Amino acid sequence: MIWLWLSAAFMVTTAGVHSVLGYRRMIVPLLKRREGPLSELLNRRILRFAWHATSVLMLISAAAVAWPGTPTGLLIVIGSGWLATGLVNALYTSGRHIAWPALSGAGILALVGALA
Repeated sequence: MIWLWLSAAFMVTTAGVHSVLGYRRMIVPLLKRREGPLSELLNRRILRFAWHATSVLMLISAAAVAWPGTPTGLLIVIGSGWLATGLVNALYTSGRHIAWPALSGAGILALVGALA
């Protein structure tokens, strides 16, 4: 059970960093440019919403992983998804994006917790 709680902690931390730091360092500068598709208010609102919705979905994953009695199959799906996201992120960004270790770690911990 400790593995699942550790996985959830990684997920919550990742969601917080994504929502705050990522928003400040990536989304705000993009929104300020107001060029191309971002010249339209609706598109800027959708981008802002989607960014934070991603963080909410990360928190929902954390709740599902930490929830007592979550089916093993669901834990494996969630863990595999997080691990795959982390590994693809590492490959796609040549390891330069700061999130890949946390994404991968959350996935590995969920898988260990599911299979322990």
